[in-house]
Amino acid sequence: MAVTADGSGGWLLPLDDDGAPAQAPRQVADLAASVAEIEAAQAPRWVLADTAELYPPLLRAGVRLGQCHDVSLIEAILISRQGQAGHPHHLAAAHARIHQLPIPERVTAVAPRQATLFDDDSARPDARAELDVLAEVFADQRARMTADESSVRLLVAAESAGALIAAEMTHVGLPWRVDIHDAVLADLVGPRPVKGMRPKKLQAIADQIAAAFDHPFNPDSPQQVLAAFRKAGHPIETTRAWELKTIDHPAVPPLLRYKELSRVHSAHGWNWLSEWVGDGPGGPDSPAKRFRPRYVVGGVVTGRWATDGGAALQIPKVIRAAATADAGHKLVVADAAQLEPRMLAAMSQDPGMIAAAEADDMYAALAPTFDGSRDDAKIALLSAMYGGTAGNATALLTVMRRRFPTAYAYVEQAARDGEKGGLVRTWLGRTSPAPGDGWWNALTGPGGTRSARDRGRFTRNFVVQGTAAEWALSMMALLRSRLWERELGDLVFFQHDEIIVHCEQSRAETVAGLIQECADQATRLLFGRLSMRVPLSAAIVDSYDKAK
Repeated sequence: MAVTADGSGGWLLPLDDDGAPAQAPRQVADLAASVAEIEAAQAPRWVLADTAELYPPLLRAGVRLGQCHDVSLIEAILISRQGQAGHPHHLAAAHARIHQLPIPERVTAVAPRQATLFDDDSARPDARAELDVLAEVFADQRARMTADESSVRLLVAAESAGALIAAEMTHVGLPWRVDIHDAVLADLVGPRPVKGMRPKKLQAIADQIAAAFDHPFNPDSPQQVLAAFRKAGHPIETTRAWELKTIDHPAVPPLLRYKELSRVHSAHGWNWLSEWVGDGPGGPDSPAKRFRPRYVVGGVVTGRWATDGGAALQIPKVIRAAATADAGHKLVVADAAQLEPRMLAAMSQDPGMIAAAEADDMYAALAPTFDGSRDDAKIALLSAMYGGTAGNATALLTVMRRRFPTAYAYVEQAARDGEKGGLVRTWLGRTSPAPGDGWWNALTGPGGTRSARDRGRFTRNFVVQGTAAEWALSMMALLRSRLWERELGDLVFFQHDEIIVHCEQSRAETVAGLIQECADQATRLLFGRLSMRVPLSAAIVDSYDKAK
């Protein structure tokens, strides 16, 4: 069922399996009511130009969609599989590609409608015309998917499910206590200052730094910090922590502390609180609010999510205490332990690696191979997946190549393909970006060897990190359905390999068990009856900081 929005109304068009119109399009005055009625009666797969644009208004009207096909996200996947780099991935671009027209680089977004098809507002099509374009692009995508003999259809379903999940998590929000957040900030940096001033404790540390140099300066200015150290006889090149720690100077300890606290204050301080936290269940006077970041599905080329504001993927542990469940509720925080090494084991089908992946701690299970050192086992695996060569990594990789030849060969082949400018794919078929002209030009220059190795490091990790992202999407899609069907709780947070469900206290144990069930099912969905599991350590807690 294709759908476009126009104010509070819109257009609906039933489609057959090939994407061809099955009936005449129908205009509706109340889009939310019509969609809710059809969802309840038919549970169709909704064809949307951009879920992030159309779904939030439906959620605000109390309407949830079971499944969808996000044309913009899927166009990105299909275009990358053709090795095309640098093309925008949206409805207008897909329409232009079909008709061999110039592909627009920019699309004007006009809320509450979806992205329009033309840059010129005067030429903007109405929702009826957009419906025809949407149906045409969907039919084209279905044909390309049918011709593709890979497992890309599963990736398409998972990616589209992710779009629904992202919108729902933003709508529901992560429970957040503003009073706890305020108390944590006050304890760290001092009470909230007047605008333009530093918090009291932060200013006190700045004064310590100035005293250590015997002259005032701004510790927030890298240039002034570098100048101060050079004047004191320490000509450092950067203000990074690792370089500062090499200096024997009384200003270093307070400066490192200042940088740490200043980062929290600037990234997750009171301004962040005002902008991203609000609309809680207890009304405007209640400290119980909701944190609502904007997730970007597939925001990283490997398929990992990003955020467009809110810094949800970088919440420091000291602030996580504010993520507190409502009264009578719990947070179930589940973390997929050592997900990427387990994905490497599953993809490569290396018997020894799969056996180690069965353990709760995969690194510990591999330790006997590396003279009993868990740390060495971890370094070897990470070096294989990321192309590391520092320290004793080279020697450890030699051991890994001998003991786990199939797993080692899998990432090595991805690296070799990347070094030659080739494309690599994840387990479900997400394709790495093609190198641009700049890379090819650099390859023939004096730094060509380095350029080749850099791309090899990227592609060796792409296949592993991207497959881990696919596994996480599949697991969340399964969990979302189960939670919804059984009314057990809400998915409220996702970060690469970690999820949070907010639920009533009486249902927390059931949710924790359900998460592992969905993880096991996701593993079977991707890898068949592979004898391997991905353990999710689910913690039932009152606040996020208590999970680890």
